Amino acid sequence: MTDTRNFVLRDAEGNEHGVFTGKQPRQAALKAANRGTGTKSKPDVIRLRERGTKKVHVFKAWKQLVKAPKNKPEWMPDKISKPFVKKEKIETIE
Repeated sequence: MTDTRNFVLRDAEGNEHGVFTGKQPRQAALKAANRGTGTKSKPDVIRLRERGTKKVHVFKAWKQLVKAPKNKPEWMPDKISKPFVKKEKIETIE
């Protein structure tokens, strides 16, 4: 079994802001996308660098309001924010 990996959120200038964890880069990107403001027509670009490596995973990310599942708990609202990501490429930093 693989352990969780740490991914650092980078902006366009290369500054690193937050850490998201997941077994795969996509899982961390979904967590980051849920905090973003992107829409399907104008997605955010999320750049995640895996800690301990020089690989930067680049995703297009957005979130949409969707109906909550039928078996939702009482406290959950009728509409929830669902994140979506699409992997664009992997970059290597020097």
